Amino acid sequence: QVQLVESGGGLVQAGSSLRLSCSVSGRSVRTLDTAWFRQTPGKEREFVAAIRRSGTGGRIYHADSVEGRFTISRENDKNALYLQMNSLITEDTAVYYCAADSSLILSSIRYPNQYDYWGQGTQVTVSS
Repeated sequence: QVQLVESGGGLVQAGSSLRLSCSVSGRSVRTLDTAWFRQTPGKEREFVAAIRRSGTGGRIYHADSVEGRFTISRENDKNALYLQMNSLITEDTAVYYCAADSSLILSSIRYPNQYDYWGQGTQVTVSS
């Protein structure tokens, strides 16, 4: 089975950067649809970014709220997914989760209830 483990969260000041990592086991990351979501207490889980599985072209998508500041990537040799976060603002404060699924259609990738595999989450706190 697929297992995901996130790391890299922390407390930073606005304007700084963080790089989140998601270690994947059980499957080659390139064969999975993968994504980052975030969630604030009391609010629904929000789509951040995704990379489609290589068999459908591996296209990258970012939410409008993070476009130009965050970059999703993967390293196949390390079987890992990453989220580089630059120019952080206080509104980015949330628990960040990596997610994966074996075969999503394109219209499903922004919805958390479509993903079968999840990491435990890592806290990102941005102070002003």
